[in-house]
Order: sequence, then structure tokens, then C-alpha cells
Amino acid sequence: MTLRYTVDAVVLDIEGTTSATGFVVDVLYPYARSRFAALLSERSGDPEVARAVAQVREAIGEPEADAVRVEKALNAWLDEDRKATPLKILQGVIWSEGFARGDLVSHFYDDVVPELRAWHSSGVRLYVYSSGSVAAQRAWFTNSPEGDLTSLLSGLYDTESAGPKQEAESYRRISGSTGVEPARLLFLSDRPGELDAARAAGWHAVGIRRPGEPYFEQGVGDHAAAGTFDEITVSRSTS
Repeated sequence: MTLRYTVDAVVLDIEGTTSATGFVVDVLYPYARSRFAALLSERSGDPEVARAVAQVREAIGEPEADAVRVEKALNAWLDEDRKATPLKILQGVIWSEGFARGDLVSHFYDDVVPELRAWHSSGVRLYVYSSGSVAAQRAWFTNSPEGDLTSLLSGLYDTESAGPKQEAESYRRISGSTGVEPARLLFLSDRPGELDAARAAGWHAVGIRRPGEPYFEQGVGDHAAAGTFDEITVSRSTS
């Protein structure tokens, strides 16, 4: 069954939605883990790194924590797959540089990019809202197997710029930032809590269910569901 939506914009989750969670866990997480120590010791004066380190110290309640203690906290959060903003910021710094060096190339499911191009060509704006930092998102879409996809995107949001992904206020904030009315926004994600939050903010929400993804067996509750992007038809609102 094809799902049909008339909207002005589609907002995309990444992990489990456009791209395989396994790639992030098996490739990107170890890449960042192996480079935290060097980043913390060699780049502590960089404003973005210093800001994230200060956030780690605040989160663990240790204002004088040294680089070794900060790295330990980051690795613990990584083990828990915690969506901690400073972790995502520092991962983003490392991944951006890895993509720029050619060490990394991002992953997209085969059905995703053709639909993104079609939706963009029809006048529908595309945004990303991911727990990964904006820097990581930009690197991800810049370094895809099909080349630079950032021209398809009108904006990027993370938990620092928009707020937690399971809170309705975050989606209201994105709606305000984009200037798109909630009823003309469609959110695609594999996580039921995020879909609930988007719907609570007045958005349309569709759960993406891909076999092998962490939330596949759980399902998406009472939300509409699609297995691939080509099961969703999106057209631009004319009113």
C-alpha cells in the first residue's frame, strides 16, 4: 500500500531510516572511539572541542575532570548508545575529518536517494533531524556513495539546535525555524517515541520499518508504516 502525503517539507531521521544503524555502530563508533584520546589531548583549545568537554564535565559532575576521565565518560556513553550532546559533538568533529580524508563513506539504503531527489524536484523541502551533530550530518550527506547530496537539503537539526528527539517541543521548534506549519510537515523515523513526539506537535509521522534494524520487531505503534521510501508518495502543498 502506498502512503500519500501533501506537505511542504519532509524531515528525515538517519539511523534506521535513511541508513543502516549497523554501519554507524560497526564503522563510525569504533572510528570515533579510537580517536577520542588524540582529539582531547591535541585539540583541547579548539572552541568546539572545549565546549563539548565542558559539557561532559558538567554532565558527570566533575568540573576538574582531565582528558582521561572525559574519554572514559565518552566511551561509557558510547557503550550505552546514549544520545548525549557532547558525545555527538565530538563524534561529529572526528567523523567530519574522517570523511574529508576519505577514510569514511556514508551509507544509504538503495531506495532512499532516488526518492529524496524526486521529492526535492517536486518542490518539497528536505530537512534532517538526527541525534548526530549537524557537523556529522553534513559530512554524512556530503560523502555519500552517490556523491554530495547536500544540495537536496534545506536545513539540518540536532539535539543541540532543536532539543531531544522524543519531546514535542523540539518539533515545534523545528516548525518555527523552517517556517512550515506543523500540518505541512512529514517526519520519517524508525523510533516510536520520536514519531509520537512529532505527532503531538501536529506533524504527520510515518514509521520506517526495515528488517534487521533495532526497532523492527517493536514496530511503530499506531503510526502509519513503510518498509521503504518508495512506498511513500509525497507531493507539495499548493494551498
